Amino acid sequence: MKRAVYLDCAASCPLDPRVLARMNAVDTGNPGSRTHEYGARARKVVEQARDQVASVTGCRRSEVIFSSGATESNNLAIFGLEKHGKESGRTHIVTTEIEHPAVREPMEEMERRGFRVTRIAPQTGGWVNAADVLAAITDETLLVSVMHVNNETGVVQPIEEIAGGLAEPVLFHVDAAQSFGKLIAPLRHPRIDLISASAHKIMGPQGIGALIVRRSTPLAPLMFGGGQERGLRPGTLPAHLIAGFGVACELAVAEETDRFRGARDYRAGLLDGLAPIEPRIHGDPDRTLPYMINLAFPGLDSEEVMDAWAPLAAVSNGSACASAQQQCSYVLSAMGLPPRDAEGAVRLSWSPLTPLADWAAMVEAVRSLRKEVHGKTA
Repeated sequence: MKRAVYLDCAASCPLDPRVLARMNAVDTGNPGSRTHEYGARARKVVEQARDQVASVTGCRRSEVIFSSGATESNNLAIFGLEKHGKESGRTHIVTTEIEHPAVREPMEEMERRGFRVTRIAPQTGGWVNAADVLAAITDETLLVSVMHVNNETGVVQPIEEIAGGLAEPVLFHVDAAQSFGKLIAPLRHPRIDLISASAHKIMGPQGIGALIVRRSTPLAPLMFGGGQERGLRPGTLPAHLIAGFGVACELAVAEETDRFRGARDYRAGLLDGLAPIEPRIHGDPDRTLPYMINLAFPGLDSEEVMDAWAPLAAVSNGSACASAQQQCSYVLSAMGLPPRDAEGAVRLSWSPLTPLADWAAMVEAVRSLRKEVHGKTA
């Protein structure tokens, strides 16, 4: 039976065959073993990958700290500054109302630990105003944390403008899970102190990521036992996963222009294909990274749409209402969308490996669903 086209790459991309080939070529060995050639080869693999990851942001090899992914990196970036913040008397943080839970929830915990957090609301198009972020900074501000690309809408945030307006000693963290290796130039701004990334968003393996930590950032470890990664993240380094991450980064840099153009063409084809059923798009299309789209069909619930499309396409309703609590996506709510629009939101996202979906069949599925729903409510 023909499988549905996978259109949930913002959650996790398929593995690039070239990445898998590199991972399969990695020999046995612990990079921390210094008594034999297996350990030496593993260390060489890790350091080569460290250079490949560093090439995405233009940082130094020593500034790449490997982690299990962007969620861990976000936690290290935020909680790792707690000690410095309290010792320096800088216990204020500026962030946004549309951050991923991997930043949103640590911020809530920081409040419980005595920090004050200011959350900037987005414009109706899904982006925060850089001037609003900068205006919220006080003499007690320790950290500004703003995601690069929103994981629900794909809207790009003005991190370069924010970085350009920051004064020392305020630190700047960017959750780049959705943009790392896709929108490269902004992440090379020298005023960004901390960058979180995951390999599986750029067709690398799951379970590996990185936190870019500029050398002067006063970060403290959250775990202890081994001293790896500048003492910030202990534990045996997974050489196979790191090698795959490195190749994924190298390919992302080399193919950035072609991938971006391909993603833009895919988006145009999707919108053209679904045009007959008039989807409502969430997020300013002029500010959206062309690897995902958030849309809804008025009068239809996201669960109904996903069920209708299940044989044809695998999509996400990460922005849908939670039916039990009737609480809509905080991202779409912060953008000012009414619940009736937010509850129908679905996210479609793709990669360079994504085949074309049967748009005509997806259109017919929604048309049939509308007839069914309208018949029940008539």
